[in-house]
Amino acid sequence: MAAPRSAPKLFVLDTNVLLHDPTSLFQFEEHDVFLPMVTIEELDNNKKGMTEVARNARQVSRFLDEIITHSAQQDITQGIPLLREGSVTPTGTLFLQTLQGSKLDLPLADEKADNQILGIALELQRTQPRRSVILVSKDINMRIKARALGVEAEDYFNDKVLEDSDLLYTGCRELPDDFWETHGKGVQSWQEQGRTLYKVEGPLVPSLLLNEFVFLEQGENPFHARVKERSGSMAVLEVVRDFTSQRNNTWGIVAANREQNFALNLLMNPDLDFVTLLGQAGTGKTLLTLAAGLMQTLEHKIYSEIIMTRVTVPVGEDIGFLPGTEEEKMTPWMGALEDNLDVLNKGDDEAGDWGRAATRDLIRSRIKIKSLNFMRGRTFLNKFLIIDEAQNLTPKQMKTLITRAGPGTKVVCLGNIAQIDTPYLTEGSSGITYVVDRFKGWVHSGHVTLQRGERSRLADYAAEVL
Repeated sequence: MAAPRSAPKLFVLDTNVLLHDPTSLFQFEEHDVFLPMVTIEELDNNKKGMTEVARNARQVSRFLDEIITHSAQQDITQGIPLLREGSVTPTGTLFLQTLQGSKLDLPLADEKADNQILGIALELQRTQPRRSVILVSKDINMRIKARALGVEAEDYFNDKVLEDSDLLYTGCRELPDDFWETHGKGVQSWQEQGRTLYKVEGPLVPSLLLNEFVFLEQGENPFHARVKERSGSMAVLEVVRDFTSQRNNTWGIVAANREQNFALNLLMNPDLDFVTLLGQAGTGKTLLTLAAGLMQTLEHKIYSEIIMTRVTVPVGEDIGFLPGTEEEKMTPWMGALEDNLDVLNKGDDEAGDWGRAATRDLIRSRIKIKSLNFMRGRTFLNKFLIIDEAQNLTPKQMKTLITRAGPGTKVVCLGNIAQIDTPYLTEGSSGITYVVDRFKGWVHSGHVTLQRGERSRLADYAAEVL
């Protein structure tokens, strides 16, 4: 019997959706989910190993086992309520392929798993004409083939934090020209630990976030401040430290522009446990972070050492296995570290070659390079942890890394969402997009999107036109 018009939609899931997000089974609200038998076979084929994909395959299998085991439904051909552990309200119904469907006359190879899933979607569409059958896949070609055959197909969007990356929090805001007229009535200002603070009140204040930077370019006297406190329509703005001045240099480095100055204010603030910096190539993310890490590790002695890690995703063809220890294997991926250490070590011209060599050895002894593969289960105490190329991390990997932080540890994530090399990740679903959105406004975190490149005029022009 045909389903009524009010019947929920039926989503046929491709294997790559489950491997990408194991909780996708529960993300279709009141609608139903259909799993072809070939999808379960592909999960079985991918379950071995220590990769993220293998872990996700095993997690999906556990979810399916729990759903079927705890279901009171005896006849699974009628569907199984989708219940998450600890929940009493089903999110929908799960249907498994229990009978071999009729062989369809398709211009596709039957032995290919994708084509079998397409055939099942077509059969469901034929047998349930009044019900909306939708194929969900992360595979673009799979979606193209589905639409060519008349099957509705969609990408899996539930993992996206933002639909448009232009809406991502930048950490900075320009104040309107009349800000002091509308918010400065009865304004209070005072000095605290050598910093100037202002208490302001007005209609703009409720939209401000803690540790957000605000600026007002007033000719020769620009106003740059950080939102230190906020309550209702009242906020306390703290004037930022001027790291563009040589007297406030950080390991010989000074900020070259406004956003770099904001970034150094975050990096040099020990009260902020989590900092994220986004920006295109050449904006100074790694250089500023290393300079701040060295200053606070070697001079201020706030942290015991710097730990640097990154995702090992090749830009081009993979060159194969690398010999040596963990650190030696990671060295080819750390070219950015070596380049920036060269810049930081050339700052002291008076030290001479011997002095610079001694400084280089001292710096190298305090910087440890670690692989992401061995992070699970670790706890870092009093460390300055730098996660480079964080745009290639999934939200789950990002959670695994950030939760490694123990007491006294600062975590800094660097990334450029325009240079994602990991399959199935987009600007909207990247791990760094996820943490920027989730951590904004937390009292112990801060974010800045760096706008201007400072590498060279060639690099700036290439980033703009290519």
